[in-house]
Amino acid sequence: MQATLWIYPVETIDAALTFFCDALGLKLKFRDGDCYAAVEGDGLRLGLVAGSERIVEQPAPVFRVAAMAPELRRLLDAGARIVRPLERGPHEQRVVLKSADGITLMLTAALD
Repeated sequence: MQATLWIYPVETIDAALTFFCDALGLKLKFRDGDCYAAVEGDGLRLGLVAGSERIVEQPAPVFRVAAMAPELRRLLDAGARIVRPLERGPHEQRVVLKSADGITLMLTAALD
């Protein structure tokens, strides 16, 4: 399993883009209204989330999996707990977890 990006909660996409793109020099790759923007640079990929897409309150790695059920089961068996249940997002199915040590992470998979 490999992290595809880090999801980063922000107050507003406009203000975040000003900081991440103008000040830090990251490039805007994709924007979905006022809820999501993907930025990247030098191998770093961030998903900026606000409004209804702000489903975490701290930066978290996002792991894209081929099949949600077995990967979710594996993480739960390893001591993770669900903090936001499996749901259908605008582009994927997703679940937010915390590891036994309290590390927030997200699993995503293609919609069925």
